[in-house]
Amino acid sequence: MPAARGAEASGGRPRCAGRRARRLRFGVVGMVAAAVMAAGLAMPAPAARAAEAGGGHRATQEALDGVVRDGPPGGVAVVEDRHGTWAGRAGTADLRTGRSPRVEDRFRAGSITKTFVATVMLQLEAEGRLSLDDTVDHWLPGLVKGHGHDGRQITLRQLLNHTSGVYSYTEDEEFKRREFGTAFLRHRYDTWTPERLVRLAMTHQRTSAPGDGWGYSDTNYILAGMVIRKVTGRSYAAEIEQRILRPLHLDSTVLPGTRSSLPGPAGRAYSKLTGELAGPGEPGGKTYDVTELNPSLAGAAGEIVTTAPDLNRFYRALLSGRLLEPRQLTEMTTTVPVPQAPGVSYGLGLMRLELSCGVEVWGHNGGIQGSISEALTTADGRHALALNFNGDWNVHEQRVVDAEFCDARP
Repeated sequence: MPAARGAEASGGRPRCAGRRARRLRFGVVGMVAAAVMAAGLAMPAPAARAAEAGGGHRATQEALDGVVRDGPPGGVAVVEDRHGTWAGRAGTADLRTGRSPRVEDRFRAGSITKTFVATVMLQLEAEGRLSLDDTVDHWLPGLVKGHGHDGRQITLRQLLNHTSGVYSYTEDEEFKRREFGTAFLRHRYDTWTPERLVRLAMTHQRTSAPGDGWGYSDTNYILAGMVIRKVTGRSYAAEIEQRILRPLHLDSTVLPGTRSSLPGPAGRAYSKLTGELAGPGEPGGKTYDVTELNPSLAGAAGEIVTTAPDLNRFYRALLSGRLLEPRQLTEMTTTVPVPQAPGVSYGLGLMRLELSCGVEVWGHNGGIQGSISEALTTADGRHALALNFNGDWNVHEQRVVDAEFCDARP
């Protein structure tokens, strides 16, 4: 589940203005025609390079190669634009077998889950079943309280745009030790309930008064998921499946709940388990296979499993108005600035990035143990990029974003 992270060097490529403040990644802790997509999935590496060279994505492939060279074992990027579909791959999906990444591989996408959750909330608003101006306490009485937290003063809108001031449970030091350090190996199959995650957050002082400032908090979306259940009588996962996955035929996307295995086809996921997600990692430090984990530690803030083609289809549909009424899409794209990252602002489960080359893109990033992802599209939905790296250390994915939208503009 990401928050934003500080500017990073991009090897001379155009830089995103302000890049993003430090990302809490998953955080936890973040329309492809079938025939075209199938061709892309089967494309061997030499053919992929040839397609890339002819289709104007050379810079994107070079950036993908560079990110893998400097950090994670492997990566994949899929682009949809007016020329069709392009897929790039780098490195390895499995350090044991050496197999290459595949475009159809599923991966944990962390905080990208937040855009799906916010979309459901906005659909419920359009149906008159809730108001974004409702307080959290209206739907979850007595849950958000203590250390300055007061659910009577926090609105659903403030949950979705991270202006609630609610402490993020993923910042708790013991949680980070347990989930992002080597203790993870003993606790990877543990189940976290939403109530337990919220209670953990309530043991800390709030970060600000509601509405006083922007502060990324995974707890906000745990609460949003709980509100969806209260409103509909069904889990946020069931609502996402019915309202988004089935209508858009996102057949490779699932919300696994407490299931620890990663459904195939999939590569492996790797971490240095340094105690911080998405840190640099120690040179030569041990690499751990973290593919299996109980995603309840992320829940509505970051549990989704998907593919790059599915993410492109989702964000293109969302920005083109296929999932939300015009009023709700306007609400989603009404942003507040991210003070830590000039050029970045945050709507309702949706980030807006203004790149230094003048291109404006919308989407989200996501991180969870062993997986860093990003999905972005232009406001008209005509140029989309989704990417994933199967390691969570020293990942400079913004290089790929800049290369695709600035260096390789179609």
